Amino acid sequence: MTAGDVVSGEASGIQARKLRHIEACLRPESQYAQVTTGLERVPWPYRALPELDLDAVRLETAFLGRTLRAPVLIGAMTGGAEQAALINRRLATAAARLGIGMMLGSQRVMLERPEAAASFQVREVAPDILLIGNLGAAQFGLGYGEREAAQAVREVGADALAIHVNPLQEALQPGGDTGWAGLTARLAEVVSALPFPVVLKEVGHGLDARTARAAAGLGFAALDVAGAGGTSWARVEQLVHHGAVLSPDLCEVGIPTAQALRDARLAAPGMPLIASGGIRTGLDAARALALGAQVVAVARPLLEPALESAGAVEAWLARFIHELRVALFVGGYVGVEEVRGTAQLE
Repeated sequence: MTAGDVVSGEASGIQARKLRHIEACLRPESQYAQVTTGLERVPWPYRALPELDLDAVRLETAFLGRTLRAPVLIGAMTGGAEQAALINRRLATAAARLGIGMMLGSQRVMLERPEAAASFQVREVAPDILLIGNLGAAQFGLGYGEREAAQAVREVGADALAIHVNPLQEALQPGGDTGWAGLTARLAEVVSALPFPVVLKEVGHGLDARTARAAAGLGFAALDVAGAGGTSWARVEQLVHHGAVLSPDLCEVGIPTAQALRDARLAAPGMPLIASGGIRTGLDAARALALGAQVVAVARPLLEPALESAGAVEAWLARFIHELRVALFVGGYVGVEEVRGTAQLE
């Protein structure tokens, strides 16, 4: 399957929209044009005599009650159509082979159209991975509650649930969900009633300090800062609906990933953080760990390999993880626990 094949077939309605999202994400225009992650400005140490062996660098880490062989998650991408099912199974297969975690794309489509549930079913190929489900926060202001959250987790055999916040994306999407008043209190009710870990995540425009501080008191198990500098979902929506980015200035709004990590670390001390948003290399990952992230999540760079094969996804991730290991090695760090939080906060 190639990028040009993505929207072939009989998909219609919300399923077709999900496929157009995939195509839009593959376009260069889906990426921030001016804003960078800021990770490139985080200094990285170099030791000419690191006094350790490369193979001795330990990447294992604990997250949400599970042990990962490397501090890496496959980030949320897609679901809801036959092609999306193939992508998800390939991603999950690679995650299982490498001992890392995976976050599913938004599951709203499967709750509203039960026939779409199969596109999120990956346990057959990845029975033991850390698997995180995904629903949009706006839906909890429109009637979703504990029942829908539990269903999203139960039906795919997930270990946890991510609730994503995306007000800019919704505001630039024709017919988007823009009623966000009172949502913090509503999420507090839902999260406190759920028996599994819940992650609050942005989609690529960054969690701000005020939101991170509020979330820390609502019972969330972790925060995914999903900073600006990678894929702009505001851009994606405009590409899907208009074929072009009509509001380029608004689409550049967001908090760069490095700043979002710093802000969350200060606003919610001790809260486990996922670094995502423009994470493209193992050195990016190392710098994010140094800023306090527990794990990093990668999505867009895996989309094209996932259109090819599980092996292509595995190869990309294996190189990424090797780069992370090398970065720690030349920095003189024995493992991820030693590097985490070492970067100075400004």
